[in-house]
Amino acid sequence: MSEEIKQIAEEITRKSVLCAKEVLTCSEAAEYMGVSMSYIYKLTMLRKIPHFKPMGKMCYFNRQELEQWLQTNRVATTDDIEQQAQDYCLKKGGEK
Repeated sequence: MSEEIKQIAEEITRKSVLCAKEVLTCSEAAEYMGVSMSYIYKLTMLRKIPHFKPMGKMCYFNRQELEQWLQTNRVATTDDIEQQAQDYCLKKGGEK
């Protein structure tokens, strides 16, 4: 039981460090985003994700930029779409 508690404590510490760091390595970025390393490499190769290569080879990521990138292309909820439809109908009705 104490071994399990120790592992949980280490996991919490590791995740806390990830959330506190400003600059992440590839493996840290993959873990932070919950994706595989190969997907991170693919995104960087295609220049789809913001990253830095200060030495020309190693990739680094700004955690805040990753958060902003993760929040792009928001998918509207059903309520959002219904509200947009109502707004559109009210706008069109007022133009007649």
